[in-house]
Amino acid sequence: MSDALSRLLADRPFLLTDGATGTTLFNMGLQSGDAPELWNDVHPDRIAALYKGAVDAGSDLFLTNSFGGNASRLKLHDAQNRVRELNRKAAEIGREVADKAGRPVVVAGSMGPTGEIMGTIGTLSHEDAVAMFHEQAEGLKEGGADVLWVETISAPEEYKAAAEACALAGMPWVGTMSFDTAGRTMMGVTSSDMVKLATKLPTPPLAFGANCGVGASDLLRTVKGFLAEGPEIPVIAKGNAGIPKYVDGHIHYNGTPELMADYACMARDMGARIIGGCCGTTPEHLAAMREALDTRPAAPAPTLETIAEKLGGFSSASDGTGDEPAPERQRRGRRRG
Repeated sequence: MSDALSRLLADRPFLLTDGATGTTLFNMGLQSGDAPELWNDVHPDRIAALYKGAVDAGSDLFLTNSFGGNASRLKLHDAQNRVRELNRKAAEIGREVADKAGRPVVVAGSMGPTGEIMGTIGTLSHEDAVAMFHEQAEGLKEGGADVLWVETISAPEEYKAAAEACALAGMPWVGTMSFDTAGRTMMGVTSSDMVKLATKLPTPPLAFGANCGVGASDLLRTVKGFLAEGPEIPVIAKGNAGIPKYVDGHIHYNGTPELMADYACMARDMGARIIGGCCGTTPEHLAAMREALDTRPAAPAPTLETIAEKLGGFSSASDGTGDEPAPERQRRGRRRG
């Protein structure tokens, strides 16, 4: 294994990745409706601070500020001709931060969904999707990303197109999907479906898993579904910091650092190899997760009942696979808010 992520996975039982990009940038002044990727050009110092926050909190890898950096998404901001430039700058800033860390830190080039529908009911062809992702991948590669990180995908067709694009760029990649509809992605993919999808690709990912979704409880239930299939590829758990609530005109995630520390250790004990946060997860959360992962001894894999008890109940009775129902959503205590 020669790539940076594979080397870390070979040396360590688990890795801590980063937290929320959007949450942190909004705290820095990003306005709703703005394209975060434009800040790679106009506010590189703030993007460096975003990355450095994760590194200083103990993350072993962080994602670049390029989630919406494909032509389809950037077209909404009349920036579709700047795909390669903005992705290259996102990775260049990350490379500089990682190289100054004083320890191995992986720069993961974030690639989010196109925002368009593929397949028989959609208008985006496989070829066009591959071309979009490939253009983005080449920019991230030029900027010095170690690995491409495809995330928050809902449709298997889009996951396959991204995988093909990463292969065209000659880059290692990982890929996560978002399970937010009764244990399934928006396009109906279950945890079991995803294991089959990821492991049977012509160029499989280095790791696969789930990110975002509803909350930490639901995400761990999905991870449990992945691991039940016995995949040989490492599993990623990157859950939101609690449940979003609208407070004083802003979205607020109510998961405390203590809750995310519990979540991180349960993900590790279940067998996830790459663990991090998504929406609402700040450096404060990450620091608590790092300390807990490094100091709390390993424990038996948590049951669904234990997950519900510690993190709050699930948003749906089923995980979407037809297995026995999970515990009903429980009223969340003071700890989450």
